Amino acid sequence: MPALPILYSFRRCPYAIRARLALKAAQVPVELREVVLRDKPAAMLAISPKGTVPVLQLPDGQVIQESLEIMTWALGQSDPGGWLAHVEHQAMQGLIATNDGPFKALLDRYKYPERHPAHTATEYRQQAIDLFIADLDRRLSAQAHLLGGQTSLADAAIVPFVRQFAQVDADWFASAPFPALRRWLQAWANSPLFEAVMAKHPAWRPADTPTVF
Repeated sequence: MPALPILYSFRRCPYAIRARLALKAAQVPVELREVVLRDKPAAMLAISPKGTVPVLQLPDGQVIQESLEIMTWALGQSDPGGWLAHVEHQAMQGLIATNDGPFKALLDRYKYPERHPAHTATEYRQQAIDLFIADLDRRLSAQAHLLGGQTSLADAAIVPFVRQFAQVDADWFASAPFPALRRWLQAWANSPLFEAVMAKHPAWRPADTPTVF
């Protein structure tokens, strides 16, 4: 059996979630190695000293250390859902850049306001709404997906972070004035694809039988 790419991952990390979404959607099998962040495996640190997940090691030894690069690599192998088709790539890149940059910074502050005492959690949440969340809801009020009528890389790249935003105060989000965004998030969360990538796996140890994902 040919060697599989090896994916070091952490189940709840939004960057790792989106990498797994793309790999599963592309139908690219990998050996999954679930990481305990407080006890990172030496094999991962040897190929990626920065110690963050996800990390994908290809059979030829190439190491891909960024989640978006893993997503585009996977979809470059196979893109049966057309995630990279029929979208304006500059618009897609801009939306993801806002998510990964200023929105992620506000999300971290909203989650951990005690670490960022300049504002309250409610103020950070409002800043995130003004920057990104309200725009996403407007988009989804007019179309089924973030960039049009079909799923794109942008949807998969952004949904784990919106999920995290929703979970900070689930009661508030359940009644917040963003019904289209809620529907979109719920559709993703209930999809077989998302359920597959969120399955629980034990922490990897070198002696373990490989887990094919």
